[in-house]
Amino acid sequence: MTTTSLKILALCFMLIDHIAEFIPGIPIWFHWIGRVSAPIFFFCMVWGFKYTHNRKIYLRRMYGFGVIMGIMDFICNNLFPNPYCIITNNIFVTMFLIGVVIWILEMFQSDKKRGYNYLIYFCLYQILSTSICIIAKKIIPGYGIYDIVGALTGNLIFTEGSFLFVFLGVLMYFTKESKIRIGAVYTIFCIVYFVLTALNSVHVKEMFYENYQWMMIGALPFMYLYNGKKGKGLKYLFYIFYPLHVFALFWIGNLCF
Repeated sequence: MTTTSLKILALCFMLIDHIAEFIPGIPIWFHWIGRVSAPIFFFCMVWGFKYTHNRKIYLRRMYGFGVIMGIMDFICNNLFPNPYCIITNNIFVTMFLIGVVIWILEMFQSDKKRGYNYLIYFCLYQILSTSICIIAKKIIPGYGIYDIVGALTGNLIFTEGSFLFVFLGVLMYFTKESKIRIGAVYTIFCIVYFVLTALNSVHVKEMFYENYQWMMIGALPFMYLYNGKKGKGLKYLFYIFYPLHVFALFWIGNLCF
């Protein structure tokens, strides 16, 4: 499968997942299917980041869409007095941060002194960014403050999937050249996630009805089907479809609630 094929497949899985997220009364297995979506997007993203002609433009575009998505999330979340489900979706910011961390680590490999400085700056900035998010939550009313401020400041904590998904994306980038390595690393990540989830679950039932993110292990076979080719591209399909379907489902869900 090409990256284009994988992205379209991930879009379908994502749509199924978000239908269950925003529309009342949808079976839980919609969420189970949707767990494989984000890892496939990260997999496609890291390959795209490797081959992009201009990383600065790529990251600026990802950041820009992330900020727009964050603003729209905040607006939509506060249009209803008691929304059925608030929007916390903003994978653009997660992907932006994956790219930034990859760039810094590659810089560290080629120039340790410069890379070390940038790594320190990034860590200090994240402390500042997290503080800003927490303060903003205390002084600004409304649903989704963390999401909009997190998007504006590029925060590792207050982003979709938090730092764990950023870490996963970075792991994928540095193991993507070998199916054995990426398979082993991804499987270990999922197992650790499963164990941590199990330790925080009171009943086994919670592993299937509340803490089911470990089901993302199902994305691995699709990664193995990647043939190293880009495909038709459809560059802006994801950028357009992602926010439009989220906002449409949010409105439908809250009007039906």
